[in-house]
Amino acid sequence: MSIRVSSTTEHDLRWSGFTLVELIAAITIILLLTSVALPMARIQIQRTKEIELRRDLRELREAIDRYKDLADRGMIPANADSFGYPPDLETLVKGVPLKGAATAKYKFLRRIPVDPMTGEADWGLRSMQDDPDSRSWGGGNVFDVYSKSYGTALDETKYADW
Repeated sequence: MSIRVSSTTEHDLRWSGFTLVELIAAITIILLLTSVALPMARIQIQRTKEIELRRDLRELREAIDRYKDLADRGMIPANADSFGYPPDLETLVKGVPLKGAATAKYKFLRRIPVDPMTGEADWGLRSMQDDPDSRSWGGGNVFDVYSKSYGTALDETKYADW
């Protein structure tokens, strides 16, 4: 018995594959899709960082407000010259002793969040005595926080103004 190979099978094996035009068309389509997808991915990454920045600023400001509230109610010791605001952000992490409690400390933050725009846990601070738009901290207390990033958001505002 012998095996006979038909001529159509040999013909199909010789001409299987892509032509140069098909390869160029496929590569062009892939390049077009990539050129559309990359800017959209960059915008999504920036949007995610902006959401995280807003969340971190809110968390820090709420911790400052809780400290101020407890100081105003006399539940924690506060200096008269600090207006009831924390002396620094580290105080919010370390905690403060509650009046009347021997060892109890009230902690306002677990850690100082990292600024997603700068990649550092270094925030701009404003004290009660500083101007509302000041970029330098006068010391004494922490009334507000802002990002030290010089970048511009998707809505064309500066991150430092948030």
